Amino acid sequence: MSIIKYLKEKGIIDKEKALQLSSAVAESGQTEEELLLEKNILPEEDLFSKKSESLRIPLRQVDVSRLSLDVLELIPEETAKYYQMIPINKTEKDVEIGMVYPEDLKAQEALKFLARQKNFTYKVFLISLTSFKDLMSQYRNLKKEVGRALEELEVELKDESETENITTEYKEYQRIAEEAPITKIVAVILRQAVEGEASDIHIEPTRDKLRVRFRSLGELHASIFLPLNIHPAVVARIKILSNLKIDEARKPQDGRFSTKVNGKTIDYRVSTFPTAMGEKVAIRVLDPEIGKKSLTNLGLEGKPLDEVKEIIKKPYGLILATGPTGSGKTTSLYAILELLNKEEVNIVTLEDPVEYFVEGLNQSQVRPEIDYTFASGLRHILRQDPDVIMVGEIRDEETASLVIHAALTGHIVLSTLHTSNATGAIPRLIDMGVRPYLIPPTLQLAMAQRLVRRLCDECKEEIKPNIKIKELITKELSLMPAEAAKEFSKKEIKLYQAKGCPKCNGTGSSGRVALFEVLSMTSSLTDIILKDPSEHKILEEAKNQDMITIRQDGIMKALKGMTTIEEVLRVTEER
Repeated sequence: MSIIKYLKEKGIIDKEKALQLSSAVAESGQTEEELLLEKNILPEEDLFSKKSESLRIPLRQVDVSRLSLDVLELIPEETAKYYQMIPINKTEKDVEIGMVYPEDLKAQEALKFLARQKNFTYKVFLISLTSFKDLMSQYRNLKKEVGRALEELEVELKDESETENITTEYKEYQRIAEEAPITKIVAVILRQAVEGEASDIHIEPTRDKLRVRFRSLGELHASIFLPLNIHPAVVARIKILSNLKIDEARKPQDGRFSTKVNGKTIDYRVSTFPTAMGEKVAIRVLDPEIGKKSLTNLGLEGKPLDEVKEIIKKPYGLILATGPTGSGKTTSLYAILELLNKEEVNIVTLEDPVEYFVEGLNQSQVRPEIDYTFASGLRHILRQDPDVIMVGEIRDEETASLVIHAALTGHIVLSTLHTSNATGAIPRLIDMGVRPYLIPPTLQLAMAQRLVRRLCDECKEEIKPNIKIKELITKELSLMPAEAAKEFSKKEIKLYQAKGCPKCNGTGSSGRVALFEVLSMTSSLTDIILKDPSEHKILEEAKNQDMITIRQDGIMKALKGMTTIEEVLRVTEER
């Protein structure tokens, strides 16, 4: 059924208007969709939603930044343009194809032919005209930049002879790495990562290709595939930028560099790693704007936020951020440092590595290879007349002892610890050799956290939970502190999901938000630490303190529409 007929059936346009529009389509040669948009009959999003209903084909908003050249090239550019269809994703089972006109029989036949020719199965999704134009634009830009650079490189390499001399070979890689084609390829990779808001870039040699993957919202996505023969030159270029040894491929190296992307200075932290296929490069993308988030922006609110703000007013004491790798601990400590960062306060940090450079902080990076460790660095920091000290991580007994000593001698000390929850911080310190009687006068607060995807505010919508989820939420609300639960206790339980829209590039997500739990030192907790510092006893005291657990904080955020219940359950565990 044509979209004009469907709109008439649904009462959106009357019979006379439908006849006028059909005549106009015949005269103009435009498609129905183009004419309806030109005449402003419906906004594009609404028009294609109706078309989706009519055809019973799901409408897909696509994240342009996650497009993979390897997938895009399954349909030649001219074919994609003519039939207005484009590959948008590849799953384990099939290729997802976005079509503006999936009802077009000629387009269907062309797609079947390509699928047989290139041996893939497919699933069709409806996309809007604007989405198609954006996708084609991104495809051309990415293909043009990488393709042009590869052509230039091929010209340069065709006259080069192979050499068995390793030193000469690495000098050759260095020369090629500094030529325009390779610098362009690396620049394209870096810019794609920043514009796609990726947190990490993985450059990985496989048996037949060089794969580039971006991590976005916690998940890795393959984006670019390059010829394997340019792998040494790409790695050499990144090593040159990071001031690493080009001729050392047998052991890992770490470095960093900065570039400007769209007028903004971005830092990159580089790690090389030898694999059976060659050197793998992992690059952490450090956008300074992310490092300057406030505690509220990160997701700390209500009573836990008040506790943190109250604690940092004290002149000394230890504040610990706990959680697994990648849970945002360091970002939270930076947010606390921003609150403490004043002209009259001397803040010194010891990090591995320095993630974000912050004006007003004296930041230092440990270098274990020259015996400049957290422990040795901490001894020197204490001679720098600090008011506030941040130690990147408590990893061993010596560092733990020095951190406790620094907190005892009148300093505010911030650090991180790898424990799954806030209550586990105290037993972990004791395991690391800290005497229990030293913990109550030093440890002021332990803050555990996890990261979940934040729902897009533009396209999120209410949904009703199933019985199992409803029972789980009801149970958690009954276990919550009364003050925290009262906001939800008398309301109907509603959750949220997001279908994807242009603002979130079809992902349904808009960044990430942290789930927190905060445990403060009290006289009751002091007694437990001195008598029986087991995690079970500490958890009982935490409940007496009305501590909101990470899962409970997540459920409240799901009920407020900040994230989905699936995300909360994914990152939390029953205790």
